Amino acid sequence: MTSQPTLTEAEDGPEEPGEPGSGLQAGLKNRHLSMIAIGGVIGAGLFVGSSSGIATAGPGILLSYALVGTLVVLVMRMLGEMSAANPTSGSFSAHADRALGPWAGFSIGWLYWFFWVVVLAVEATAGAKILEGWIPAVPQWGWALIVMVVLTATNLASVGSYGEFEFWFAGIKVVAIAAFIVVGGLAVFGLLPGVDSAQAGLANLTEHGGFLPHGAGAILTGVLLVVFSFMGSEIPTLAAGESEDPQRAVTKATNSIIWRIAVFYLGSIFVVVALLPWDSQSIIDKGSYVAALDSLGIANAGQIMNFIVLTSVLSCLNSGLYTASRMAFSLGQRGDAPGAFARTTARGVPRTAILVSVVFGFVAVFFNYEFPDSVFLFLVNSSGAVALFVWLVICFSQLRMRKIIQAEAPEKLVVRMWLFPYLTWAAAAVIVFVLGYMLTDTEHNGRTTVLLSLLVAALVLVVAVVRQKVTARKALACED
Repeated sequence: MTSQPTLTEAEDGPEEPGEPGSGLQAGLKNRHLSMIAIGGVIGAGLFVGSSSGIATAGPGILLSYALVGTLVVLVMRMLGEMSAANPTSGSFSAHADRALGPWAGFSIGWLYWFFWVVVLAVEATAGAKILEGWIPAVPQWGWALIVMVVLTATNLASVGSYGEFEFWFAGIKVVAIAAFIVVGGLAVFGLLPGVDSAQAGLANLTEHGGFLPHGAGAILTGVLLVVFSFMGSEIPTLAAGESEDPQRAVTKATNSIIWRIAVFYLGSIFVVVALLPWDSQSIIDKGSYVAALDSLGIANAGQIMNFIVLTSVLSCLNSGLYTASRMAFSLGQRGDAPGAFARTTARGVPRTAILVSVVFGFVAVFFNYEFPDSVFLFLVNSSGAVALFVWLVICFSQLRMRKIIQAEAPEKLVVRMWLFPYLTWAAAAVIVFVLGYMLTDTEHNGRTTVLLSLLVAALVLVVAVVRQKVTARKALACED
């Protein structure tokens, strides 16, 4: 452990803009950050994965989403407090480094990077399946290669090009899901003329076995199924370091997380379970959102949803590559990764960090096609619980960081965690409980995911501790 860390200004800004190697640059506009923040909570997992949660918990899945949403709001509030005080591309990893020690920043930073390079492969494959269905002349692996190359080029061009692509990708998602909520909501309350919505109605929430057809325990099982669809809400705090006004961007993203989750997650899932009986076979066969659109008699509902899912996949790929590269950049800055990771081009782009991240993404894509049930399955399972590890580290970092900020720069506490430290401890306890409950889940692969993720985390932690001891010995030797 090092001595108590001190607060510094964000270290990621350029010393001399335009000079190669000078650092990241403020290339993201306020509208980019706003849309990144809004779109960050709408992942492809919401569209694709919600059907299994509905089948497991019935209408009670709304409580599962509400519980996880509340947890995310609390965690984002903690992260917002730290990031508003010191915006940095390393976000929670950099905060953990200062608050808990280099071992914590190293470990959670590399685990987070690992998570996102695996996500690159998952999303590239999902997008390739949709594109192959539209244009079968190009093989699936070819489409995966194309989307990866295009988005890599986008990220290599400038942070502004990433922001512009993400602005439009996220914009399409936001407009689509807002339209779905409005149209579906009108149908639920019988206010949508000319649309076949005979099944729709609030009665779907209580009929067909009741609101909790499988009992209250299904709420927790639902939590396990939906918790990972919220990963990505932290991206605005990483991107804030490259914005025009980092502190304002973090504050705005933190304060808006409540309505974003309430509208896009709870609102859309409410519409789905009110439009259709939760046990409708079409939800399993077609997916929850496609089935909901079909129930309204909307033509080509499947293709419409495929387009929206593809947009979400491309958005996730774009943000995933950005996020992985910025975490690698931050690790390089702090000496936790090769120094080349921290070098930037004249446009402030960490080229090496991007290329290394995408290379590992390509390797993961290869494993997905060649060894889907062995190597790639291991990669997916061993990175599956990283979201919960990240949130837990944020909790413990904030507990110490609050004291550091108050002692050294209290004026930087422009965002404050509510009921500190009680809600922080409560959130940490909930995360630990969810991890423990996952160990009892054999039906949905929860136990395997936690055990493999803990194994990888333990290996990274060992490397971090050994590395820290070696560094300390070298420092003592130099002093002698």
